Amino acid sequence: MEQRQQWGSRYGFILAAVGSAIGLGNIWRFPAVAYENGGGAFFLPYLFAILTAGIPILILEFTIGQKFRGSAPLSLFRLNKKAEWLGWWQLLIAFVICTYYSVIVAWAIKYTIYSFGTKWGTDPGSFFNNDVLKIADTPGTIGGLVPGIIIPLLFVWVVTLFVLYRGVAKGIEKLNKIFLPVLIVMFLAIVIRALTLDGAATGLDAFFKPNWDMLFDGKVWIAAYGQIFFSLSIGFAIMITYSSYLPKKSDINNNAFITAFSNSGFELLAGIGVFAALGFMANQQGVAVEDVVSGGIGLAFVVFPSIINEFPGLNGLFGVLFFLSLVFAGMTSLISIVETFISGIQDKFNVSRTKAVLTSGLVATAVSLIYATNGGLYILDVVDYFINNFGIVTAGLVEVILIAWFFKGLKGLQSHTNELSDIRIGAWWRFCLSVVTPIVLGYMMFDNIRQNIEENYGGYPTKLIFFAGILVVIASIIIGVLLSLKKWKSNAALENEREVS
Repeated sequence: MEQRQQWGSRYGFILAAVGSAIGLGNIWRFPAVAYENGGGAFFLPYLFAILTAGIPILILEFTIGQKFRGSAPLSLFRLNKKAEWLGWWQLLIAFVICTYYSVIVAWAIKYTIYSFGTKWGTDPGSFFNNDVLKIADTPGTIGGLVPGIIIPLLFVWVVTLFVLYRGVAKGIEKLNKIFLPVLIVMFLAIVIRALTLDGAATGLDAFFKPNWDMLFDGKVWIAAYGQIFFSLSIGFAIMITYSSYLPKKSDINNNAFITAFSNSGFELLAGIGVFAALGFMANQQGVAVEDVVSGGIGLAFVVFPSIINEFPGLNGLFGVLFFLSLVFAGMTSLISIVETFISGIQDKFNVSRTKAVLTSGLVATAVSLIYATNGGLYILDVVDYFINNFGIVTAGLVEVILIAWFFKGLKGLQSHTNELSDIRIGAWWRFCLSVVTPIVLGYMMFDNIRQNIEENYGGYPTKLIFFAGILVVIASIIIGVLLSLKKWKSNAALENEREVS
């Protein structure tokens, strides 16, 4: 087995961790979630969720990775032999996510080019669906491959796999040292410009105006936990993998706080930029801000092109800045996601990094082509919903319950991280992981199941829901268990148990 790589510096690790956390969801999910759940009042449950779930789980995963020094399956195996399957499950969730995440980055690349001359025209919605995606009329229809999507998609995979082939310090760290600062500068330019537009103040008022009554609605608190959980890259192997490349003496707790609050700072910046732009759009159309609020893919590829069309000048430049921001945010997250299963394959099958990158990368590239078909958007929507709400959330719930309740491992992990960190954690950390987080995630699971029993997500056909949603989630668990039954190719997993325990 190759000697485990390390980050070149603490700064490099923090940039990589923050780069993983700052992704597409920060830009197009957080603003809408905050607005719909109390505006300014939402920041109270949001901060509470950071302190009781986000940072505690980050510390947990950073500690597991740094102490046991392996991919998620190997680190959890070294924590307790009965936990290896959980690592493979999380790794397979990451695999599923990377296959469609890469396609969204490919769309952003196309739109960066379309920004020159605002090629989407006066009807961005029709342009996105019909000209770019060539979307099928009926959900569940796969159709043929869309050539215009395949080319940028293959480019995304070539860049991703080249960076990963270069390794941790020379590839991932170097890319994040370039991409993350440039991303922040570009997005700051967008925010500053948006703040100068007519109607920006109206948009910001809608975003920050607190609805205190909503604090008494349990769903608002659940939404806050959901946002933190989905935006911090926790619960699906990334942070365990990244922290496994830390030196043996690294300040874990401080790194977790920096990562969490850096991510939240960018989310707040995104919220300001998005709602300033939405306020401008509402002002131009003579409607209320609530009439133009949108989130997700529609915000990025339909609403924002419409906003850019209305800009009083330099439309193409700000289009380039916005979509290039999506590309940079998407690439740093995509690379972190793919690294999880490359690391797992290296550890389990004792192969070189080159072989792990090529084999896993080619498989992921091939699978991602299904989202480059006429029916790709429908499949992507269903897979994304189920793998997030029933994959990541469930895996995170199982992770904290197993470690806190069954393996009784929190005190040992707490002692390890406190020995290395300036900020010490205590009973609050154990209480959050053993009580608060399981209750919240457990309720999220119950509510998700209830909603999906009542009606199909998005009104999609049951056949599509089953094959692209339910079956994908179940398959990730089953394959994870089967991989854990296979013996390790190298004795390194067993040999290092004494060293890391």
